[in-house]
Amino acid sequence: MEKNFSALGLMSGTSGDGVDASVISSNGQDEINIEYNRFDAYPNYLSKKIHKLRESIREIKDLLKYSLKIEELEREITNFHADIAIKISENFKFELIGFHGHTIYHNPNEKITKQIGLGNVLSKVTKKTVIYNFRQNDIKNGGEGAPLSPIYHQALMRALYKEKKIQIPTSVLNIGGISNITQISENFKISSQDIGPGNCLIDKWIRKNSDKFFDENGNCAKNGKVDKFIFDQYLENYYYSKINSKKSLDINDFDISFAKGLSLENGAATVTEITAELLSKKLGNSDIYVCGGGRKNTFLIDLLKKKIKNKIYMFDDFSIDGDYIESQAFAFLAIRSFLNLPISFPTTTNCKVPSVGGIISKSY
Repeated sequence: MEKNFSALGLMSGTSGDGVDASVISSNGQDEINIEYNRFDAYPNYLSKKIHKLRESIREIKDLLKYSLKIEELEREITNFHADIAIKISENFKFELIGFHGHTIYHNPNEKITKQIGLGNVLSKVTKKTVIYNFRQNDIKNGGEGAPLSPIYHQALMRALYKEKKIQIPTSVLNIGGISNITQISENFKISSQDIGPGNCLIDKWIRKNSDKFFDENGNCAKNGKVDKFIFDQYLENYYYSKINSKKSLDINDFDISFAKGLSLENGAATVTEITAELLSKKLGNSDIYVCGGGRKNTFLIDLLKKKIKNKIYMFDDFSIDGDYIESQAFAFLAIRSFLNLPISFPTTTNCKVPSVGGIISKSY
């Protein structure tokens, strides 16, 4: 029987609101024990700094143009993560840290992805083995660098199937800044891809047009009216030409300029309707289990339910907090990387061969 390792997963998603942290123990394959989850919000100034920099970096050359600001933010983010890891280590034992970092640029066509986060510094400060920079090896092997969570989704759903809690085939829909789907077949083969925006368009509209960071429960959109002309134009001119064939998407693939001039509520309604429409086109026919912050937008979920015939469930129905599936995934990926097991596959990222990922740092 394989040894179980204990790992801390740290995930800072495109919402830029803070850090999800999870401790799990696993053999990196078919055993998973979720031990602890927590969320630490970034202070407002840091969240704003992340969004401002992220929105400034539109092309590769911007990475050089803003290099000093990137380095400054990278140090701040790393220190924030280190503080969380140290606090957690006071009550929970873990051998490894899976450090996602924060994505500031992702363009699979150019074979460039940039997550900021100093893994060696995090290792030195926490005195733990840190695995970070998970995407680079996949990209070297011809992949798009994301999505990376499907192998964890597979392991989690396999465990739930063994407990007779789900049926297969099934799908896992993660609605973060970007939405990705993991489809699990009857023989537990996985395929995945990013399928459209998650929270990114809605959050950006709300941030640009109000003093809020997101549309809580979709209440703002619920009070608005969809602009049908803008909705139709967006689908025809933007979506089908630009993102229909990609495995991996970035928030820069989407903008909100099409909604300019709309009221706060009508813009929110239109953007939410577009988000639901794009997702509905890629969801297949199996039951869907939803995780990620976007599942809390009840208006968005209700729109999805109306557009598709699939049954939609929440991970929370199994007493698994859907906020932390991705941070748990990076703990799982850290264990697999440490054991030299592949984390990405031709059917998940388009890589040529199954690829081991993550740089391992033991800097203490």
